[in-house]
Amino acid sequence: MLEGDLALATEARQEPGCTIHVCTVCRRQREDLPEGYDQPGIGLATALSERMAGSGIAVIPVECLAVCKRPCTIALAADGKWTYLIGDLDAGLHLDEIVGAAESFAASANGIVPWKERPVSFRKGVVARVPPLPRLQGSDQ
Repeated sequence: MLEGDLALATEARQEPGCTIHVCTVCRRQREDLPEGYDQPGIGLATALSERMAGSGIAVIPVECLAVCKRPCTIALAADGKWTYLIGDLDAGLHLDEIVGAAESFAASANGIVPWKERPVSFRKGVVARVPPLPRLQGSDQ
């Protein structure tokens, strides 16, 4: 993680709500571009940052979520909650769904949003659900 990303992640953990980590290096094949690909996470991170400003939900661009075959990928995370890794997202098609899902995730007690309340892109795009880390005995955090 870059020094700037570490500072953002530390700041985000101090905020209520949750953090949306957005992979910015995944490449999506695009024959219409000279390079033959684009990096949709860059635009998604920008769009989400603008939409979520002041919401208590942090957006942190990250260099890799290791889901390269399913760009564009995000992770929803918060202290004491399950973390969700969601792939195959598109900023143009799914921005409102991502915002709504992040708000539902942030409002949940444990990070688990009922299946029927999840947007279709999240139902189809789930890569993983990771349990929260156990609290350490004697820890005040």
